[in-house]
Amino acid sequence: MSSVSRPLQAQSLVYDLKARLDWGEPALTIIDVRDRTEFNISHIMGAVPMPLNESADRVLSKLELGRDIYVYGATDEETVIGATRLREAGYRNVSEIRGGLAAWKAVGYPVEPMSSLNIL
Repeated sequence: MSSVSRPLQAQSLVYDLKARLDWGEPALTIIDVRDRTEFNISHIMGAVPMPLNESADRVLSKLELGRDIYVYGATDEETVIGATRLREAGYRNVSEIRGGLAAWKAVGYPVEPMSSLNIL
């Protein structure tokens, strides 16, 4: 496989993210910017919570600036705010998932409910 891949687009459809996950490419992070209560109810499998109403420092301190990051919120507007914060923090490979969790669920992709989380 070539180490050169297609650049991450500023916006992605849920199908784009699912294709990458199915391909097994580990060098990406999925960030959920909804509030923590919504995250705990349901989120895209493997997503990391980074609520807009909380400091993002905990999440950002663990991510490399060159990492591919997919962001989603409850609305496309919320997603844009989260992606903008990441870009302003120096992250360049940020893609907004259009339609967010609702679009992900609408096509039947897997989500994690609170009961299946292993929070330390």
